[in-house]
Amino acid sequence: MSDRIEFTDIKNEYIDVEDAREMSGLRMVLGAYPIPGPWRESCKGIFYVKGLSYTSVKTANRGESDLGLGMDGSQSELISWTSQSSAPVAIWQDERPRFTWSDQLNLAERLEPEPRLVPENAADRVLMFGLINELAGEFGAGWMGRHILVKTGYRVAAESNGDTSLWDALAEKYGYSEKAAEASNARIAGVFNQLNEQLAAQKKIGSKYLIGDSLSALDIYHACFFCLFKPMEQKRCPMATDFRPFYECSENEVLKSLSPSLEEHRDYIYNNYLELPIVF
Repeated sequence: MSDRIEFTDIKNEYIDVEDAREMSGLRMVLGAYPIPGPWRESCKGIFYVKGLSYTSVKTANRGESDLGLGMDGSQSELISWTSQSSAPVAIWQDERPRFTWSDQLNLAERLEPEPRLVPENAADRVLMFGLINELAGEFGAGWMGRHILVKTGYRVAAESNGDTSLWDALAEKYGYSEKAAEASNARIAGVFNQLNEQLAAQKKIGSKYLIGDSLSALDIYHACFFCLFKPMEQKRCPMATDFRPFYECSENEVLKSLSPSLEEHRDYIYNNYLELPIVF
C-alpha cells in the first residue's frame, strides 16, 4: 500500500463552490472522491429514490470531508456559503444550506413527496428517526466508527512504515485514543444488534423493510452505513482501492453484530432501490 492515498477514476461531474453559488435549483456539496462515505451516500440515496436531480459540487480540495480527510484550511469558500466545512450539504434555490441528515431528508420529502420515505404513522416515524440517529447522529455508529478507521490507519501505517500524519490529524479531530476506540466497539455493536432485532420482528410480520411495509429512509441509511464496516465488492462499490482496507472492519465485537440478515437487507435495498454500481 502506498504512503499517500490517491483519489482517481472520479466518474461524476463536479463544479466548484464558487460556480455553484451562482446557480439556482438543487445543488449537492459532495466533495469529489471515490469513497462511499456513509453520510454522503445516504444523502445521495434519498434524492436518487425521489428522482430528484442535482448538480454535484466539489469542496475546495479533493479530500474525504465526509470522514474529515482533506480539511487543510482550504475550505474558505464552502464555509462562506454554508457556515461549516463538511459534506454532504444540500442547497435548494436561495434557501439555507442543509448539512444535517434530518434536514436533508425533510428537504427531499418536501421537494418530492413520493415515494414517501418518512412514515405517516407517528410511532413508526419516531422509531425511524431514532434508529437513523443511532446510525448517523452524534455518537452514533458512523461517528464512533471513525475511531476504528483511525485505529486501522495507524496499524496499516505501522505495517508499511507509512506516514501517519493523516491519521494524527484525524485522531486529533475526533478525540481518538485506544480507550475511545475500544468503547466504540460496544456502541456500534449495540446499534446493529438493535437493527437486527428490528429486522427480525419485521420479517415475522411478513415485511421486507425495517419500518412498516414499504421502503423508508431507515432502509437507505442502514444500507449505506453498513458499508462503512463491510463494503460491497469492488464491482458494485468501485472505491479507491488504497482506502478499502480502512473500510473493512476487523473488530470482532462489531463483526458479530453485522449479521447475515443485515447484510442481505443491505443488498436487497441496493439491488432494488439504489444506484449500482455506486457512482462517485
